Amino acid sequence: MFRIYGLLAGACAVAMIAPPVAQAQVFQVTKDQLIELTKANPFERFPDGRPKVPDAWIERARGISAEEVFGVLSGVRSGFRNQWADGFQILHPGKKMVGRAFTVQFMPQRQDLEEVAQARAQAAGLGALKNQTAIDMLQPGDVLVVDLFGKREDGTIVGDNLFYYVMKATKGGGMVVDGSIRDLEGISEMDMPLYYRYAHPSYLTNVTLTGINIPVRVGNVTVMPGDLVVGDREGVYFIPPQMVQQVIESADKVHIHDDWTRMKFDEGKYKSGEIYGSPKDPALKKEYDEYLKKRLEELNKKK
Repeated sequence: MFRIYGLLAGACAVAMIAPPVAQAQVFQVTKDQLIELTKANPFERFPDGRPKVPDAWIERARGISAEEVFGVLSGVRSGFRNQWADGFQILHPGKKMVGRAFTVQFMPQRQDLEEVAQARAQAAGLGALKNQTAIDMLQPGDVLVVDLFGKREDGTIVGDNLFYYVMKATKGGGMVVDGSIRDLEGISEMDMPLYYRYAHPSYLTNVTLTGINIPVRVGNVTVMPGDLVVGDREGVYFIPPQMVQQVIESADKVHIHDDWTRMKFDEGKYKSGEIYGSPKDPALKKEYDEYLKKRLEELNKKK
């Protein structure tokens, strides 16, 4: 059975895929292994096997909240209770972040590991192995998710120039950094979502890039390549592709319920307990059920 801990468990067994650069990685899972790890994915995939949540679902996800995702994923039987990360500094709290996870893993530098990593990068024609090795692989709609093990000093994945590049390459997808960024004053002028632990003036040093598009850890979350990343004012959800449709359709019902509830509150005829969380009067319950059915039919026609 294939097992992976970070990437080091498979580092010696997995050979590097030859260029093109979009698929060339240092230590990696193969395409077949990535497909196995994400076998429940119902969507198309990128050439390297990463799940590709459709653009249409990404756009619909811009309207969901953390609480709505929680309502689906938090159940004991869901198997996905550990998908929420918080405690970040947020660059633009009012700007929703939605996109496909492109994962990158760093570890504290160790000389023998560093030598192997750099030799493999050279053999693949990538030159010196560094943060830009991964950044140059980004696609439109990606969110760059970086496991920098919470490093503050010397853990700065990008400054303002590379942040600008990421913004252009991903078409404003965003970044989640379990580590640091630098040049915050310059970055703050740019219109892309960013979730980060620290800002620090140092450069990225004393680390080794150990994986690109592999399972990584961010806070208490295991993030898989291709997860749908949804960030709001509270934190970030990493939604498995196979759960995307269920989460969004559940959120649609919540939105409709909230619209109807507030519409009835606006009438000024009911106490909150008569309407929320569900109407007690049979006639009101029937009115709500008909409203829900009509609105869902309208949404389904737009798909």
